[in-house]
Amino acid sequence: MREAIRYFENAKDILSKSKIEDNIYLDDKYVKSAFGVAYLGVLKAIDEYLLKKGLTKKEMPKSVDAYREALKKHFAIRNGKLMREFEVIYHELHIAGYYRGDLLFVDTVKSAFKLAKVFIDKIK
Repeated sequence: MREAIRYFENAKDILSKSKIEDNIYLDDKYVKSAFGVAYLGVLKAIDEYLLKKGLTKKEMPKSVDAYREALKKHFAIRNGKLMREFEVIYHELHIAGYYRGDLLFVDTVKSAFKLAKVFIDKIK
């Protein structure tokens, strides 16, 4: 999980570049970028797990739907909660945080990042 953790740590570094005022991040460029990199860290964790299970690089998921299928096939048997957590991560990090840039409240951002880190740690 070295690569997934590296992405996650890079996301935190990017986030730290935004100034905070009144518990709100002021520079949405850094916040959006950090969410994007954190989400990629989650995907890297899934990829690394699948590679350990014997899948080839060609067999790696290439879309969110393919990641959902991989979770159902390779993870859900072990932990059915992972699928729900992935859906929340997809919505919070990728859609609300990165794509729309809707999350700027410090506590909300930290909660989303914590969810991503917990997910990565579960996959280890």
